[in-house]
Amino acid sequence: MQPKLLPVPPDMAGSRADSGIAKMLGISRSHVAELIAAGAVSQNGILVAKSDRLVADAVLEVVLEEVSREISVQPEDVAALKIIFQDEHIVVIDKPSGVVSHPSQGFVGPSVPGVLMARGIVLSTSGAQERQGIVQRLDVGTSGLMVLAKSEMSYSVLKQAFRDRVVKKTYHALVQGHPEPSRGTIDTPIGRSTKHDYKFTISAAGKPAVTHYETIEVLPAAALMKVGLETGRTHQIRVHFSHFRHPLVGDPLYGSDPKLAASLDLDRQWLHAKRLGFDHPATGEFVEFESEYPIDLEIALNRLRDVDFRI
Repeated sequence: MQPKLLPVPPDMAGSRADSGIAKMLGISRSHVAELIAAGAVSQNGILVAKSDRLVADAVLEVVLEEVSREISVQPEDVAALKIIFQDEHIVVIDKPSGVVSHPSQGFVGPSVPGVLMARGIVLSTSGAQERQGIVQRLDVGTSGLMVLAKSEMSYSVLKQAFRDRVVKKTYHALVQGHPEPSRGTIDTPIGRSTKHDYKFTISAAGKPAVTHYETIEVLPAAALMKVGLETGRTHQIRVHFSHFRHPLVGDPLYGSDPKLAASLDLDRQWLHAKRLGFDHPATGEFVEFESEYPIDLEIALNRLRDVDFRI
């Protein structure tokens, strides 16, 4: 559905996004809040939170499709999900593959909020019910570190930090082949595929996406990469390396060799959110966390290191 474009009139400048947009469109504030939580509202190309302020002469883009009210968080514990740190403001987790960042229409399986609910951990109530506390996302097949908000203040501060690109996000990825140059930056916009709505692609009409990379280790048929993200587009690392002709090992959606993945007993993309650093939303102190590779990624990597490895 094409978004509705709304210039912000001067008399709406400074209004909260949920309140101002509700008045401009003549719909309920709660409906606008749901649209915002679903990522359907942006201001000058940047997704907004409901408490963000409207800017005079900015252009709002609002996708006015019906927001499902049937999605809910179901408590379900997953032992492999580890709590790395928590206090009254935040919780940092190590997410295993197979656990979705938040429930969505059509997905059946455990979710991060559901696991935390099962453990009695209460998240911020900002956003739609299934996304409460969510300030970042990892693909269901990607493992590693995530931070979630437990208070309303921390939710607002962390969301802004991610929007301002001041959160330090470091991933390790195993890619096919040996990228040349061995370190650099991929700066190409990413948009949703016009052929498959579950897939993303390089598109001049997409949103800016910047990925920094450097080679850690050269292996037979592959290379272990350190990847830093300035932006956080859906499937960003997967799309960028596929465009670079070095798809992630175990990622057939974006062009990887299924024979290589099968030889490594790998049934998902080799991608791990290794390190996460940010200013604590309450104290302002910079905190940083690190995660070890899960067993499936470790096994695959060690098989590639074997001098007798053959595809």
